[in-house]
Amino acid sequence: MKDIYAKYEIGPVLPAMGYSAEQLKEFEHMINAAPADVVIIATPIDLRRLVTIDRPAVRVFYDLEEAEGSPTIADALAPVVD
Repeated sequence: MKDIYAKYEIGPVLPAMGYSAEQLKEFEHMINAAPADVVIIATPIDLRRLVTIDRPAVRVFYDLEEAEGSPTIADALAPVVD
């Protein structure tokens, strides 16, 4: 995770970067160690099925609608996708 935070400017969020047993164990530890009152799950899968979260958690859904103009999503992702 340190490499992810160093490489990308993602702010105060915890990205789900893999689902191996080791990654899930690390992810669970990080979630439960965070000083938060509630966990917001915004991943395609409900993480409560994979890890134990010891505080209230809510899953949110969202849609993305790209606005006209520049930069586009492709422009924004180009530095990390290439």
